[in-house]
Amino acid sequence: MTDTGAGYTRPVPLPTGSPKIAPSILNADFARLGEVIAEIEDEVDLVHVDVMDGHFVPNLSFGIPIVESLRAVTDLYFDCHLMVTNPVALFEPLAAAGANLVTIHAEVHPDPTDAARIARELGLDFGLVINPPTPFEAVEPFVELADLVLVMSVHPGFGGQSFISDVLTKVESAKNWVDSHGLVTDIEIDGGITAATARLAADAGATVFVAGTAILGAADPVESAREIRKAASGA
Repeated sequence: MTDTGAGYTRPVPLPTGSPKIAPSILNADFARLGEVIAEIEDEVDLVHVDVMDGHFVPNLSFGIPIVESLRAVTDLYFDCHLMVTNPVALFEPLAAAGANLVTIHAEVHPDPTDAARIARELGLDFGLVINPPTPFEAVEPFVELADLVLVMSVHPGFGGQSFISDVLTKVESAKNWVDSHGLVTDIEIDGGITAATARLAADAGATVFVAGTAILGAADPVESAREIRKAASGA
């Protein structure tokens, strides 16, 4: 456990094992976020928090107060995906609010070396993200700085989009690079994840599965999370 100095003791590191299921709260009922997390927390491993600024992507979403409010009701690991033009400016307030991991886009920070250092100094885990058009080679020189590489399987900004299967070759490249260098870096997939696409992504090498609509938009979120885990496990 790591004391953030902000009144919350943050568990580190990233949960071990695979698959890891990460519901995206972008698809939750915002009026009852705490209840939603309580309903599913025994069936998932992370909470995926999409932070959007309306500039890097055309949508606005969650800010620091939501992270802080959710931290008060759960000890789940918070995976904060920063779809913003100035992600480093959010590191310190996110750390204070109880975030665990910050992921930043290669499209914003082609060289994330300083960003990774700042995240570490704040006690945050660090990840890199690539959009569907961006090749794995954009982050390849920096994978050793990261706890996680996130491959977007939709264009970022809005939930409910269809899975882009062409990105699976990037998942394979990322997994092969991680394995060949003896790393334990997780490979996360985000966008259009269902039981069917989770299986495809797992076969390509993904270890963390972000699902919004398929879990929190389902009639039975708990059962949907179980189905995605089962599919990603190859069962």
